[in-house]
Amino acid sequence: MRSGVVAALAALVSASLLLPAGAAPRPAVVPLPERMADTGGGIQLITAEAPAAGAASGTVTWWDRRGGRWLRTGSAPARFGAHGLAEGRTRRQGTATTPAGLFDLPFAFGIAAPPPGTRTPYRRVHADSWWCQDNASRSYNRWTEPLPADCRATESERLAAYDPQYSHALVIGFNYRAPVRNRGAGIFLHINGRAATEGCVSVPRDAMRSILTWADPVRAPHIAIGTTGGTLALTRY
Repeated sequence: MRSGVVAALAALVSASLLLPAGAAPRPAVVPLPERMADTGGGIQLITAEAPAAGAASGTVTWWDRRGGRWLRTGSAPARFGAHGLAEGRTRRQGTATTPAGLFDLPFAFGIAAPPPGTRTPYRRVHADSWWCQDNASRSYNRWTEPLPADCRATESERLAAYDPQYSHALVIGFNYRAPVRNRGAGIFLHINGRAATEGCVSVPRDAMRSILTWADPVRAPHIAIGTTGGTLALTRY
């Protein structure tokens, strides 16, 4: 009993030495997902956080919920649209902004084969794989093979032309389920190119591969895109 008391006193003394005289203990940092109003209802979450709405770079972090708590699984530097972030519900196509909001992740795709262990449905890119971004097309904001007659090539992306960016990618469900014309199309989480994106979120190759092997559709992963504070703060989602 005596040794237990001595050990407890020693622990208290050690703890007090870490703080300035009279200072209160520092509160534990609450993980970002715990401070969010909505995380999508699943037990996996990706947060893509910019320091301000006009920032073209920030951080992507992926989280797992275990034992009633959100735990960080991995993190990587991220790039956003060249003109920063914009509210997803009012975003305009062609503004080089990344839509802020909470979105699902419908499927993955890539020029390369999926990393071993990938569980998300994965489509391989072929020479005639396109993502239609033509507002006048019935295939707006959809993968098409080949390009439909009503979808102009100048208003679309031939996916095979974007290497390394689309070597591996996840579709972000922005404006996807019921597309609104002129709001935006082809928003993905993909591998870094040379600079900021046209509206996607990008990360280094190793991070993208890690995310693909981590994501599990059974756990309903979502991605939340926003800022550290202000009107686009992630905590509002």
